[in-house]
Amino acid sequence: MLRHLVASDPGRPRVTVYDDTDSPTRGERIELSARVLANWVAKAANLLQDDLDVGPGSVVLLDLPPHWRTLYWAFAAWSVGACVEVPQNRAPADAGGVTQAAGPDVVVTDAVDVAAGAEEAVLVTLAALARSAGVDVPAGVVDEAGELATHGDVFDAWDEPDRADPALRAYGADTAYGELLAVAATTSTTPTTAPPVGPARVHTATDDTAAFLRLALSTWAADGSLVLTRGEPDPTVLAPRLLAEGVTGSA
Repeated sequence: MLRHLVASDPGRPRVTVYDDTDSPTRGERIELSARVLANWVAKAANLLQDDLDVGPGSVVLLDLPPHWRTLYWAFAAWSVGACVEVPQNRAPADAGGVTQAAGPDVVVTDAVDVAAGAEEAVLVTLAALARSAGVDVPAGVVDEAGELATHGDVFDAWDEPDRADPALRAYGADTAYGELLAVAATTSTTPTTAPPVGPARVHTATDDTAAFLRLALSTWAADGSLVLTRGEPDPTVLAPRLLAEGVTGSA
């Protein structure tokens, strides 16, 4: 699917993220085209495969909020054939009894304490222009901001998963590779105006990382694009923002 997006329209925005959180990244607006997204995915996949020996049968615990960086780490894990696991603290409290599997092979997280407690971990800095974590990185933990750029822009997988292998683990259940796009396609969107002409431009403000990944898959499979709002913007700001972005639906 990612190769198709790059081939069909490499320059069109595929994800736009507004940060309205009460954090140092407040006010950021980041937009990624298919070409740029694929570049990030290749670098992260090369890091996982070459440095951390991640491949089919591996589990990558994705301890990140809905974010543009979360997207390329998920696609990187899928590129090497691993299972992406979303921990309970990255889903709403009413999502059900989520049980985190013991001992993931790699933890990708924005939390220093989580990285410090993992056998293998990547510490992600959410700020767009970060060139280092800006904090003391625990020994043995990969500082994504400082190291990801050193990896190649082209990725070749050493192996591929079977269709029955788990691709996404969330809400206490696994979704296999062969089912991933079919399950993602059930994600519903609500039109904000009249039915769109051309590909959809879907807005979400979800704090559920698994739902965000599924929405990205379903939107991109339909040749659409995403607009993500992080945090709680002033309602007088949100409406004109979505109009300017050409949003046609919400999820």
